[in-house]
Amino acid sequence: MTLTQKTRKPIYKIGHCCQVAPTNEGRKLPTTPSQSQTSRFIAAVGAYAPLLRLERAAAAKALTFSGLGGRPSGRRAVAGWDEDALTLAVEASRALPQPEAVTFASTSAPFIERSQATLLVDALALDPSVRTGDVAGSRRCAVSALRDALLGRGDTLIAAGEKRPATAGSSQHLFDGDGGAAAFVSDRGAAQLLGHASLSHDLVDLYASPERPQSYAYEERFVRDTAIGKVIAPTIKAACAAAGVAPSEIARAAVHEPLAGCWREISRLTGVTAPNIAADLAQAVGDLGAAHALFAFAVACAGARKGDLVLLAGFGSGCDAMVFRLTGEMPGAREAAALLSKGVAFDDYMRFLSLTGAVQLDWGVRSEFEQKAQATVLERYGRDMIGFVGGRDADGNVQFPKSRIPVRPGATMPEQLEDVRLADCAARIVSVTADRLNFTPDPPFWFGLVQFDNGARVMMEFTDGDGRGFSVGDAVRPLLRIKSRDARRGFRTYFWKAAPADRPTIEG
Repeated sequence: MTLTQKTRKPIYKIGHCCQVAPTNEGRKLPTTPSQSQTSRFIAAVGAYAPLLRLERAAAAKALTFSGLGGRPSGRRAVAGWDEDALTLAVEASRALPQPEAVTFASTSAPFIERSQATLLVDALALDPSVRTGDVAGSRRCAVSALRDALLGRGDTLIAAGEKRPATAGSSQHLFDGDGGAAAFVSDRGAAQLLGHASLSHDLVDLYASPERPQSYAYEERFVRDTAIGKVIAPTIKAACAAAGVAPSEIARAAVHEPLAGCWREISRLTGVTAPNIAADLAQAVGDLGAAHALFAFAVACAGARKGDLVLLAGFGSGCDAMVFRLTGEMPGAREAAALLSKGVAFDDYMRFLSLTGAVQLDWGVRSEFEQKAQATVLERYGRDMIGFVGGRDADGNVQFPKSRIPVRPGATMPEQLEDVRLADCAARIVSVTADRLNFTPDPPFWFGLVQFDNGARVMMEFTDGDGRGFSVGDAVRPLLRIKSRDARRGFRTYFWKAAPADRPTIEG
């Protein structure tokens, strides 16, 4: 018997086992005892979407002459020039508990040789002994990391962020979105894992490489036919079987579709009749890559009740599917759902091209300055800067940055200052300036003095203005953002900027 004979059947690895999987109906994935013997939980979730939402119809109108751009409905979340995959993941994770391990997941991480998970630990001011790791390689990397955390031990934070480059005129440029999502895994919580299944499949629906950082997508009909029938549907059916539930019992689904409009066929093949929240999310903010399924799961939990079954599936070079039963209200879910209606819609296609890096504007001589960061300075002060950690002196005064001798009048001797994290403190604007002479990629350049409730005063940049600008007395909250970019050396630094404490409701 040879390998080419029809009786030879492919072997696929699922969970911790191998199994023969034939068939004309698509792959029938087996269940194993190890898939159902778990009592781990998702204990809390987090999500973050940038302030700006591009009206796809406006972009399509700008591209009318070319016939490019794809489907014009819905909106796309657009990160500011000072946001990237790391800052988006940090914002999604800020309300979650202290973990024992952190995994950062992204296909658009700002650094290839520098751990984003380690930066995230410092940005959240977590204990440096927290275990860290980065995952990438496909859009399902965050879901895969979540699966492994649920099958592992200890409290684990999975933080995902995406800001993927795309070529202007491509469907990805408008269909993708920027955002972050996070999940906290523990031995107890609000969503219990009942069963899971995984399938590895090198389906090249799209790819990116160092030679081509922007995603290159293949023909949609091929992707749709292959991904649904050979990858997603059989994995979902196997996960339901492992969980011991009928697909029709699923109350809500968070299934990352490879393309818009796939859910009807996935539903027909699997028997899952629940609404797919991931499709609604793509319509509201775009496809968030590695963060998409986690964000959709958070929104799905917001609309579910105790006892409901929720399906989570990540797609990309295969599929991971998990079935959960809600045991109570999911912390962070309502906040994630509320994010979808908060922001600022805009229709300026040229601003969108600039913010996404699709065009490079000539900003003149004011933009021509060196912003080289010194490793020695980062080693000395980097953790306090990215963690926004100030100091409290013996008289209770809080200052930032810390200094060897406190800044209070009369202090003349070195003093040990107590660490005080300012990132989580409420604050108000004391003074404000809008400057169009100082260079910024999204003018004007807003900055001023910020008064924190604990007494600290810090000169800060302002970000995420909603069109009304900033005024003295406005309540603000710190957000981690890119402070400087060294394009010549491919480096960036981070610091906290002041943003309005509340966002407006998106009209329409």
